[in-house]
Amino acid sequence: MKIGSKIIRLEEVDSTNEYSMRIAPEVPEGTVVVAGRQTAGKGRKNRSWASPEGGLWMSVILRPRRVDPRLVFVGALAVVDTLSDFGVASAIKWPNDVWAGGKKIAGVLTEGKAGQYAVLGIGLNVNNTVPEEPEAISMMELVGAKVPLEKVLERLLFHLDGWYRVFTERPELMMAKVRERTFILGRMVRVIQDDNELIGRALDVLDDGSLLVDVSGQLKRVVYGDVSLRLF
Repeated sequence: MKIGSKIIRLEEVDSTNEYSMRIAPEVPEGTVVVAGRQTAGKGRKNRSWASPEGGLWMSVILRPRRVDPRLVFVGALAVVDTLSDFGVASAIKWPNDVWAGGKKIAGVLTEGKAGQYAVLGIGLNVNNTVPEEPEAISMMELVGAKVPLEKVLERLLFHLDGWYRVFTERPELMMAKVRERTFILGRMVRVIQDDNELIGRALDVLDDGSLLVDVSGQLKRVVYGDVSLRLF
């Protein structure tokens, strides 16, 4: 299986993840769906994700052996490597965002049906305009010129294929790289979980993908949540 051996290109779609889940039972693993724009792009917890023309909006259909929350890091690491190919330094903001220049440049979302398929969605700001809130940035702003969108896709597929192989064969190696590239470690964070929140120092990303936080001397393992570096 090679990610990107089959690519479905759409001018417009509600969401590449939603489209991918509709066709997942009928297409081979590694199929990629790319859209010029999304009318109902989404992030975690069904939040809307602005997806105008000029950005890279895509999803990959995968069939991992089991449901694994660490699949999101395959996308995050591939984005970091892709940005590096274009001279853009970036890092992971646990659990599913990539930041560059102190702002969000990409988001990763995994969905699927246990035992059947997983869909790994990536939204990467390339040449598109970005909303002021939440703080976001594009490759074009950082590079100072338009970036060839097709070349970005080509590099991203290359890195996705490589990291998915590491994920399936040596996940501990992938997690070691995630630790290296997660910029919130060692910093004070606020983690919001539904109606609860905790404030502490992010210490580590554990092998299962959870975040270890020191809250007033007590170690808390955070499985999910929205992380903010703005405490007040």
